[in-house]
Amino acid sequence: MEKQKNAVGRRKEAVARVYMSKGTGNITVNDKEYKAYFPIMYLQNQVELPLKTTETSASFDIVVTVAGGGPKGQAEAVKMAIARALCEVNAEYRPALKKEGLMTRDPRSVERKKFGKRKARRSFQFSKR
Repeated sequence: MEKQKNAVGRRKEAVARVYMSKGTGNITVNDKEYKAYFPIMYLQNQVELPLKTTETSASFDIVVTVAGGGPKGQAEAVKMAIARALCEVNAEYRPALKKEGLMTRDPRSVERKKFGKRKARRSFQFSKR
């Protein structure tokens, strides 16, 4: 790998941009250590999953900028972006990542609110009298 690889991951309203270069395994999210940015263990595991799947945890330094959405959406956007960057580095990682479901963009997002309703489907309280 000659220089850094870039990739984008999206989930719900979150967008993560990943810059991957050869290194010692540091992951920085928005200028913070990823364990400080994602304090919940589940979210940390989501971020680490592509690296654990390909057994490259100590091979790359990763810098992430992520914006929009909430913590879970952001963590899953980072997960997808890292997986895509790993595929750019080495195409042989793709089958393992695909088997783990890391290459598929999750299309689920919040349904839009309809007029005459309180939320997307929830109606206002009905009063017979």
